[in-house]
Amino acid sequence: MTEDDRPTETPPDIAADMDAIERLPLSIIPLETKALRRATLIKNMALDGVVEMFQAEGSGSGQLKPAQLPTFFGWAEGKRHPDMLTLERLAELNSYDVYSLRIELRRLEIPLDEVSVLKLSPEKASELTRYMKTFTEPLIRQVYGGSHEEIRSFDDIIAMFSRPNKQEALKNLRMIADRLKVELIDVPRFLEDYGDVFLSLAYFKQYLDKLGPQIDSFLSAAGNLKKTHQLKTDRRFMASVDLLETELAAILTSITGRFDTFNRRTGDMWRNITADSFRRVRNLITAHHISVGGVLCGLSVKMNAWRQRFGHYPEGAALLSRGDFIMGEMRQGIERIRAIEASAPKIPDYG
Repeated sequence: MTEDDRPTETPPDIAADMDAIERLPLSIIPLETKALRRATLIKNMALDGVVEMFQAEGSGSGQLKPAQLPTFFGWAEGKRHPDMLTLERLAELNSYDVYSLRIELRRLEIPLDEVSVLKLSPEKASELTRYMKTFTEPLIRQVYGGSHEEIRSFDDIIAMFSRPNKQEALKNLRMIADRLKVELIDVPRFLEDYGDVFLSLAYFKQYLDKLGPQIDSFLSAAGNLKKTHQLKTDRRFMASVDLLETELAAILTSITGRFDTFNRRTGDMWRNITADSFRRVRNLITAHHISVGGVLCGLSVKMNAWRQRFGHYPEGAALLSRGDFIMGEMRQGIERIRAIEASAPKIPDYG
């Protein structure tokens, strides 16, 4: 059987995969093997990158480790096959969000046929509008002196600033252009750059906000399990829960503190908007894409798996299965997430 004869499922929704933090549609990667270009690279519970050949309700997910690909496809070059080398490198990445990929694919020298594919879908960008308000309202106040309820996406802001309908707004735009040391006609281009940087922050913040309640729910369930007759004398289980409680609390405290810093630096920037102040904030946020993406990806994989596996169970059911899952899948890789958070760049001490 040749690689093209192998059965495949309907290709996944590429837009949804591009919006996901733990999924990389291989159709965007220059691979020689056609069947692989219909697959997806995902993070498994061990936080390793594996190739998902298919995913279907009822039949689960068909996954291959990169090391299994030469045998599966019968590559004559074995582990030296170009696709093998590419996927090994991609599997090592900590997150597959579009913002981390923009940096990591350049580092790995993996060219894309279309670089513009590394962006969120219009639906996801629209979904993040409420998060963007934190960053757009200071901008609107600078130009219009108030808020505009008709704004539904950042594109609306760019359009509004491209065609200001108030004399006062035009004057303020000229002032911003002067501070940024750009021509007035270049301000919309600055706004696009600004929008992309803070859309990335909104994207990650949405994940963080979802994770908080999920982690609280998991830790509450784990705490209740510690009190049960079946598990309270299991030293390995108790140690696993203690470790998870400590590590998850430390990770959340650290990454939440980083977001607080991003917000403070953004506020400082608008109090004295210059080309240099914007460049520093943009560089600060971009420098944290890889570590923020890696932490949120790892936590999302863990919490999604717990919810999918046990979310429909009543509180007192499947106690031993839950305990085994905590000692195995939930604990595995938690130190790796903590190490990613610890690897975050130091935040410079400037305003």
